[in-house]
Amino acid sequence: MTAPGEPAVLHTTIGDLPLEEVQLGLAGRTWTILHTGAVISHAEELAFLRGETTTRRPYGIVLWPAAIALAHELASREVAGKRILELGAGTGLPGIVAASLGARVVQTDRQALVLHVCKQNAARNGVTSIEHRTADWTAWEDAERYDLIIGSDILYAEAVHPHLRHIFATNLAPGGTLLLADPFRETSLRLLEAMEAEGWRVTMDKWTVGITPPPRPVGVFALTRPPGLAG
Repeated sequence: MTAPGEPAVLHTTIGDLPLEEVQLGLAGRTWTILHTGAVISHAEELAFLRGETTTRRPYGIVLWPAAIALAHELASREVAGKRILELGAGTGLPGIVAASLGARVVQTDRQALVLHVCKQNAARNGVTSIEHRTADWTAWEDAERYDLIIGSDILYAEAVHPHLRHIFATNLAPGGTLLLADPFRETSLRLLEAMEAEGWRVTMDKWTVGITPPPRPVGVFALTRPPGLAG
């Protein structure tokens, strides 16, 4: 394991990827997170998606603004003792913060490489209680129930919405909450509006991430399913 402050390199089949370190202050402490680059502003995201960055950066190990917002949201809630499923864990920041506050967290991602970095970040921050699982939304096998299902920027592709809806219906415990952070993407809002029309209760906290003007707005949407409503 690379110690905080030391240069880190991720060895992959497509070559070595340098890992950057960022320190974030929240929940009364400083968190050290390894990532392949931070893509915070809308302009940075466009450059990343167009391939205009100087190095190749797997999107799953990029630090995205929705993950930062979701971590802050979780730190503002009472999560001790709750069973939490994190979908598309990426660098792992939200789940790591939740676990440090006493939640029982399962972090999932379909890429083993991503989970490797996720585990590194948990260890760097002294969090050893998280369970990590490789999981594909399109071939979902988990039948456990969770008090919270969380995800940061996971609604961007309409093709995966049916699979996510299946997970929400299968794995959310009665009385549980979905906590989904999103930078107000149109595809995401369409899904949230459709779920609200079906009877889900939807509320939102708005966060702004970044110091370079303009900061990136991120909504953290909390969804609860009324009793008796099918997923």
